[in-house]
Amino acid sequence: MTEVKTSSGFVRGTVVDGVASFKGVPFAAPPVGDRRFRAPEPPEPWDGVRDALDYGHTAPQGDYPPPIDKLLANVVNDGDDYLNLNVWTPEQAIGGDPRPVMVWIHGGAFVNGSGGIYDGTTFARDGVVMVSINYRLGVNGFLWFGEGTPNLGILDQIAALEWVRDNIRAFGGDPDKVTIFGESAGGMSTATLLAAPAARGLFSRAIVQSGGGHIAMSPGSAVKVARRYAKILGVEPNREAVAAADPQAILAAQSALAAEVSKKPFKRLWGDVAANHLPFEPVIDGTIVPGLPETAIAAGASSDVGLMVGSNAHEGRLFLAPTGSAPKVPPFVPYVYARTAGAKKPAATVKAYRKHRSDESWGDLTAAFMTDAYFRAPALRLAESHPGTYVYEFQWESPQVPGLGSCHALEVPFVFDSLDGAKYSALTGPSAPKGLAAAMHKAWIDFAVTGDPGWPAYDHTTRSTMVFNTTSGVQSDPRPHDRRHWER
Repeated sequence: MTEVKTSSGFVRGTVVDGVASFKGVPFAAPPVGDRRFRAPEPPEPWDGVRDALDYGHTAPQGDYPPPIDKLLANVVNDGDDYLNLNVWTPEQAIGGDPRPVMVWIHGGAFVNGSGGIYDGTTFARDGVVMVSINYRLGVNGFLWFGEGTPNLGILDQIAALEWVRDNIRAFGGDPDKVTIFGESAGGMSTATLLAAPAARGLFSRAIVQSGGGHIAMSPGSAVKVARRYAKILGVEPNREAVAAADPQAILAAQSALAAEVSKKPFKRLWGDVAANHLPFEPVIDGTIVPGLPETAIAAGASSDVGLMVGSNAHEGRLFLAPTGSAPKVPPFVPYVYARTAGAKKPAATVKAYRKHRSDESWGDLTAAFMTDAYFRAPALRLAESHPGTYVYEFQWESPQVPGLGSCHALEVPFVFDSLDGAKYSALTGPSAPKGLAAAMHKAWIDFAVTGDPGWPAYDHTTRSTMVFNTTSGVQSDPRPHDRRHWER
């Protein structure tokens, strides 16, 4: 056991093999009662020493839809005090020279996940202080009727980073050398923080995994979504009425709304959300999120922040292969995706993709559009607009489900160098290459420590991309024939 003093009081953590961990440490007061739809407030100080031995409560959420729930790790621990974080640090760093800090923002489409799914031991083992955080999800974090404080989930992330700034030195971390990184909604959050004025100065480097700066809806779209949500829930269209509803009904209405968006992705119904199928996401409110993040970044927001971005080769297959629906997708579906996802010439895009994938099903073609439109192209746009950005692509393919390939979220256990645990085995299988995990984990740490992950930065001439696979190496402009269809 070991103890550290925070701004709210002492916390007691555990030490195993030279790594000290502190779990479930509150960075904000419980967002319940009058605080339900307000900006995060500091936690109440405590007397004595608070045990930080186990992961804390998680944000209210439902389950991942089947059969994806069998592949993606998730833990739900109900309770009010869920604005908490976890810290892993080399034991010798406490009271010693400050180490670089890495802050992980979890994914889950802004409705699932928690910082308590992940174990930062490998990062601390290799010399950095690792932090994972929670934030408000779904209705609690992103529902907005046009009144009150928007983007509460993003404000929670900023509050967690402020806690890191104020407290991490006591854990052996350097508050001036913080790297934020996240995957999926966590990657989208990372890009949003790059564009958020309130997050300026809270981090010096960022890694966007399978995310991008293209996710944020207009105020009008947010109100459309919120009003439809209230109708599904059967309450008046305001936050007070939503807060008074049964907690399980709130989650059930979230799922029903998501199903409606997926079934009828029409702009007249959902506005911006029709293009990305995420009814709960940041809203462009003009202050917290002043504009579309990728536009703000292109205009110079966080130009002094080091950046690494990337995606997986078959992101979209996670949403089709596990259900076995890919071979059943009719030919018109790729055309719909090409149009709604922003291809410059949808019909020509389908024809060109078909030319290079003549042996694949229409479902595989749809998954390729999802991969490039929602993940790869946004990552490359960030790299093109932010000089000195490093780009990667993860290509190792999972053997677990036929056609799963290098799907969405598959790279996470490699980044964490955590292939041995049962947590990820359903996705990776029992024989995933440990050498690849070691190489990726090292690149992420090298970037956090030095700003250089070990390969050339991306530019318009070479488009250097580190391809991670059983044999990894730098490639120049992988699949240019696909990339060009999504350029803006």
